Amino acid sequence: MLYRESGSSWWPLLWGPAFAVFGYLVELVTGPASAALWTIVGLVLTLCAVVWVNLRVKTGSVELTAEDARFGREKLPVAMIEAFTDVGAPTGAKVLGGGWSVPKGTTAVPLRLVDGTVVLGWARDPEALLAALRRVVRR
Repeated sequence: MLYRESGSSWWPLLWGPAFAVFGYLVELVTGPASAALWTIVGLVLTLCAVVWVNLRVKTGSVELTAEDARFGREKLPVAMIEAFTDVGAPTGAKVLGGGWSVPKGTTAVPLRLVDGTVVLGWARDPEALLAALRRVVRR
């Protein structure tokens, strides 16, 4: 693995239990409290967070190996990348990973493929991705 970015961390899983504990404590102070109800609320919110984080990890991760570059759910063989420096990003260039635009919080990294098309990769740390690409793209 030459470069890796996760699409999300797993700490948002704590939001559901934290909200449930806070709700239980407020209810405890203001009157009768239902521990069973707040446990169910905490579990449901945690389950929703698990689904959300899992999808963010799958769609927002970037990985670069000597053979492949993966942006979200899309894999691109490194052998198909012709250039990644001094490549302009034309309007309407395809965004790797299946989105309409690069994910929020990331910067577009234009890549020219061997067939001449330009696609947009992306990363939170584009300089680190470009440095890793320099190690594997030999053109």
